[in-house]
Amino acid sequence: MFGLGMPELIVILIIALVVFGTNRLPQLGEGLGKAIRGFKKGISDSPDEIGKDADKKDNKNNNVSKG
Repeated sequence: MFGLGMPELIVILIIALVVFGTNRLPQLGEGLGKAIRGFKKGISDSPDEIGKDADKKDNKNNNVSKG
């Protein structure tokens, strides 16, 4: 994992605690987790959803021009 061992991860955690503080760190972790989940969902859904969205837009444009 990028050559990071347990001691390096502990040092990074301590630096993050000092920089962001104990109150802000859980909020940052939550935001990061949501961003990663959204990114993964977007990647896994993108091929199917892009085609469906394009079809919906085409149908809307056809319906508006017809009626």
